[in-house]
Amino acid sequence: MLWTIFVILVVLWLLGFTLHIGGGLIHILIVVAVVVLIFNLISGRRGL
Repeated sequence: MLWTIFVILVVLWLLGFTLHIGGGLIHILIVVAVVVLIFNLISGRRGL
Protein backbone atom coordinates (compact mmCIF):
# COMPACT_ATOMS: atom_id res chain seq x y z
CA MET A 1 0.00 0.00 0.00
CA LEU A 2 2.88 2.36 0.76
CA TRP A 3 4.32 1.75 -2.71
CA THR A 4 0.96 2.60 -4.31
CA ILE A 5 0.73 5.90 -2.45
CA PHE A 6 4.36 6.66 -3.31
CA VAL A 7 3.78 6.03 -7.03
CA ILE A 8 0.62 8.16 -7.06
CA LEU A 9 2.44 11.04 -5.37
CA VAL A 10 5.34 10.81 -7.81
CA VAL A 11 2.94 10.92 -10.76
CA LEU A 12 1.12 13.93 -9.29
CA TRP A 13 4.47 15.60 -8.60
CA LEU A 14 5.54 15.14 -12.22
CA LEU A 15 2.18 16.47 -13.42
CA GLY A 16 2.69 19.48 -11.18
CA PHE A 17 6.01 20.16 -12.88
CA THR A 18 4.60 19.85 -16.38
CA LEU A 19 1.23 21.54 -15.90
CA HIS A 20 2.20 23.99 -13.12
CA ILE A 21 -0.65 22.93 -10.85
CA GLY A 22 -0.73 22.18 -7.15
CA GLY A 23 1.76 24.83 -6.09
CA GLY A 24 4.04 24.01 -3.18
CA LEU A 25 1.66 21.48 -1.63
CA ILE A 26 2.61 18.66 -3.98
CA HIS A 27 6.30 19.27 -3.27
CA ILE A 28 5.67 18.97 0.46
CA LEU A 29 3.72 15.76 -0.11
CA ILE A 30 6.48 14.19 -2.19
CA VAL A 31 9.08 15.03 0.44
CA VAL A 32 6.89 13.42 3.12
CA ALA A 33 6.40 10.35 0.90
CA VAL A 34 10.15 9.98 0.35
CA VAL A 35 10.86 10.32 4.08
CA VAL A 36 8.24 7.68 4.92
CA LEU A 37 9.57 5.39 2.19
CA ILE A 38 13.15 5.68 3.44
CA PHE A 39 12.04 5.08 7.02
CA ASN A 40 10.10 2.01 5.91
CA LEU A 41 13.08 0.62 3.99
CA ILE A 42 15.45 1.20 6.91
CA SER A 43 13.15 -0.25 9.55
CA GLY A 44 12.43 -3.32 7.44
CA ARG A 45 9.44 -5.60 7.78
CA ARG A 46 9.45 -6.41 11.47
CA GLY A 47 5.71 -6.92 11.74
CA LEU A 48 2.53 -6.41 9.81
